[in-house]
Amino acid sequence: MTDAETTESAVPANVVIGSDIPYRPFEYETAAGELKGFDVEIAEAVFSGQLGVNYEFKKTSFDTIIPSLNNGNFRVIMSAMTINDDRAEQVDFSDPYFTAYQTIIVREDSEISAREDLMGRAVGVQKGTTGLGAAEQLQEEFDGDLDLKEYDQITGAFDALMNGQVDAVINDNTVNAEFVNNQDGVRFVEGEGAAAEQGENAPPYLTLTVENYGIAFRQDDDAFRERVNEAIAAIRESGEYDEIYSNYFSG
Repeated sequence: MTDAETTESAVPANVVIGSDIPYRPFEYETAAGELKGFDVEIAEAVFSGQLGVNYEFKKTSFDTIIPSLNNGNFRVIMSAMTINDDRAEQVDFSDPYFTAYQTIIVREDSEISAREDLMGRAVGVQKGTTGLGAAEQLQEEFDGDLDLKEYDQITGAFDALMNGQVDAVINDNTVNAEFVNNQDGVRFVEGEGAAAEQGENAPPYLTLTVENYGIAFRQDDDAFRERVNEAIAAIRESGEYDEIYSNYFSG
């Protein structure tokens, strides 16, 4: 078998993608049941456009998504997943395709205006996420004086915020922004943070972390991962990535 044949055989005819839905604006269903989102359009560009294969998304709880991948329930994970050391012990990641920040949102009438104001408060997070990890770091910083409420999906945390069951939600900036922009009476906690400290082009709201998203693969799937990395590079080079990005995050 030639090297070219080996490379081609690494790409399946149909790619099943594990994803936690809803997680707007990365993956969500419209009222008509159509799947939309940034990850969905990137998948279309990478798998259909660049690799010429079919793909489908499989709805999966985020806190079990890595075991589900390694059990063979799908081929990759595309679910706004942050690359970190703990996860990299269980899966391999593509090259980064998105930069995100952990942020804090509160009700408009809240007295919370800084990270220190969260001490003694109830904070909503989604299970298995780096938002939970950022909240746990705050909890440690506050000597345990932070009440963490974990939800299966981020929508549960948002509902709890609006119902007064939690005082704040810690979650990815773009997902928080989608909620803030579409829900009256909610705002970001502002201030400098991790992005400013790292010299990033910091947003106006407080950032607890700076993170990069990647597509996750089983650790024996190197050849396919390399092809996907080539496809990500190609859509960046062509400008298609920027076009998709502008549909969700610019303006």
